[in-house]
Amino acid sequence: MRDSATAAGVVCGVLYVLPLIPRMVADPGWRRLLWQATPANAGLAIQTTTHLDDLPLGPWEGLGVTAAWAAAALLGAWLLVRTRDVRA
Repeated sequence: MRDSATAAGVVCGVLYVLPLIPRMVADPGWRRLLWQATPANAGLAIQTTTHLDDLPLGPWEGLGVTAAWAAAALLGAWLLVRTRDVRA
C-alpha cells in the first residue's frame, strides 16, 4: 500500500480484529478452524510450552500458519509491484 496510514490500519485489523472473529462464531467446528487460521493465535501457539493438548494448534503448525501468512503478504506485495509499478 502506498499510504502508510492505510498499511498500519490493515496490519492492526489483521492482528487485532481478525482474532476476535472466532469468538463470534457459534459453531464449534468453524470456531476451531478460524482460531487455527488467524496469525495472532498461530503466533501465540508457537510460544506455548505447556498444556499443548488443550490447544487446537501445536507449535509447529502455528509456525506453518505464520509462515503462510508471511508468504501470502509477500506474494501480494510482489503482485502489486508487478502490476502497478511496471515502467513502460
